[in-house]
Amino acid sequence: MPKSTQAKKTWQYSKKFKLEAVKLTLLYDYKVKDVANSLGIHRCMLSRWRKEFREGTLHGDGKHRLDMPTKKKVISTKKLTDIDKLRQENERLRKENDLLKKWQQYLAELHQNDLDWSLINLYLRDCAQTHRDLKMQWQ
Repeated sequence: MPKSTQAKKTWQYSKKFKLEAVKLTLLYDYKVKDVANSLGIHRCMLSRWRKEFREGTLHGDGKHRLDMPTKKKVISTKKLTDIDKLRQENERLRKENDLLKKWQQYLAELHQNDLDWSLINLYLRDCAQTHRDLKMQWQ
């Protein structure tokens, strides 16, 4: 952690701290801005440490030396085609799911309409029976 020197009023950070901050940005692909904010330092300072590390002027003892990542991971064409297939299958399944939801909604509406009509028919039958009963009473 940093310690303050009274005369200059600047912070001094240990090499281990600097290397860990650089490690977060280089090996784990965190953004410089996010790492700097979380550590309470300015992003320009962290960028300078990264530059010093690339140039070889920032290094700890032999135990803490970080290797620079040489290049980003390259995804093979086979993996890309697999990813494409998965995306296509995902899209197909989404469409099927949407279709099933619409079908379910249609059946629910149809069932509700059938219930409504069956209640109307019961009411009409009841009215007709009442009408017949009244007609028989008047005769």
